[in-house]
Amino acid sequence: MHIYVFGSICRGDVRQGSDIDLLALVDGYEARFEPDVFSVYSYGRVAELWSEGNPFAWHLFLESKLIFASDGSDFLNSLNSPVRYTACVQDCEKFYGVFCEAYDSITSRSASKVFELSTLFLSIRNIATCFSLGVTNNPDFSRNSARNLGKDRLPITNRPYTILERARILSTRGKGRPITDKEVAETLLELHTVKDWMEALIAQARNYERVQKSNGRATADSRVSQSEATA
Repeated sequence: MHIYVFGSICRGDVRQGSDIDLLALVDGYEARFEPDVFSVYSYGRVAELWSEGNPFAWHLFLESKLIFASDGSDFLNSLNSPVRYTACVQDCEKFYGVFCEAYDSITSRSASKVFELSTLFLSIRNIATCFSLGVTNNPDFSRNSARNLGKDRLPITNRPYTILERARILSTRGKGRPITDKEVAETLLELHTVKDWMEALIAQARNYERVQKSNGRATADSRVSQSEATA
């Protein structure tokens, strides 16, 4: 058994509303770990995430610390670096779809506005995280990933972003000040801007992917030409 802490506490940006992210690695079923407290994974599944270049693998690789090991080893460290993340476009498109579904729901007078606002925040955070990991040289897994993208940061003011963030905490932990109808209406006015921002990130990610593939083909062609020249 291995237990790791990861996320904000490892980054050193813990603040009010932050939680402590805990990962438990186990063999088979383990009843001692409460799913609301621990992310519970088998060793095999984590190794698969590493081999897939999954964003969660990169999150753990960059932002985790071992706090307990039943055998004294550091399992994650033994896996070395995850493979390169190559699913940026696919993942960004997926979270864009999540955003659009939540947007359609909340604008059609959804009875669960806090949940939909929470989903909007999740999609914003995750698309920014995937973009930062797949396109930039600064992977950002923080709650503020969308505001940490430099020239590509989310172009909305602080207030609607804070409302979305509060909705996420309310929805997942049941803590915080309730979201008023006025705040919901205020946030809805910014969603077209958010949608345009997401589409711009996806366009950039697609272009980046095309360039990488083109460079990869050029490198492969160069190697073939060199081998032919020396044959």
